[in-house]
Amino acid sequence: MSQAIVTGGAGDIGLAIAARLAEDGYRVGLLDLSQDAVDKAAHAIEGAVPLAADVTDQAAVERALDGFGQAPTLVVNNAGIGRFGPLTDLSLADFEAVLKVNLVGAFIVAQAAARRMMAAGGGSIVNITSIGAIAAAPLGGAYGAAKAGLAKLTEQMAQEWGPEGVRVNAVAPGFIDAGLSSQFLADPGVRALREGAVPTRRLGEGRDVADAVAFLGSDAASYINGQQIVVDGGVVVSLLSQLPREPRKGA
Repeated sequence: MSQAIVTGGAGDIGLAIAARLAEDGYRVGLLDLSQDAVDKAAHAIEGAVPLAADVTDQAAVERALDGFGQAPTLVVNNAGIGRFGPLTDLSLADFEAVLKVNLVGAFIVAQAAARRMMAAGGGSIVNITSIGAIAAAPLGGAYGAAKAGLAKLTEQMAQEWGPEGVRVNAVAPGFIDAGLSSQFLADPGVRALREGAVPTRRLGEGRDVADAVAFLGSDAASYINGQQIVVDGGVVVSLLSQLPREPRKGA
């Protein structure tokens, strides 16, 4: 049986990813900060293993992976936080906290997982980045910088670990109706504006992210390494469609 660990597994997107992987036959470990939250989340997926750990605590991550019992064949670095607002008002503590969880924490988990995967014959790691890693968002705090760092780290991991049988890729979600975006999308006006900005004219769901992760972790993606798949309905490639243009004349 394939083995998967999803960090941030008690959250909306993490749970959607874990549920999708369980459908594909994975034994799934849900890793999150709160024992109560991860215990509750694990009840939603048959056979899921709750793993409580702070991704920024290297010793705690090692204990959690040991507690999972088997080397994972797939690890999804989904844990993340945001501290949003103007950069001029952002505290250094908040800036560092976002970098530590979203970037350093992903490194800690990936490193621990890769070592186990190499010893077991290989595996796959999928890092969850963001379209904020591609296009900077005003008032995003350190979030975009952290995710951009994770995107570049994904490429480096792929180069170093690919020869050892470990593929590393990333999924960059856009406007997803879950997770950190929930507070913004609760405003009907904001929701309508975001829907209208997406070429497919809908917000993404956790399942959209989960499907991309499942693909990258599967044998169907065995020759894909060091790539970032953008799951955003076409937002990051739609700049020119948002600008007024003169009608074309002729054929």
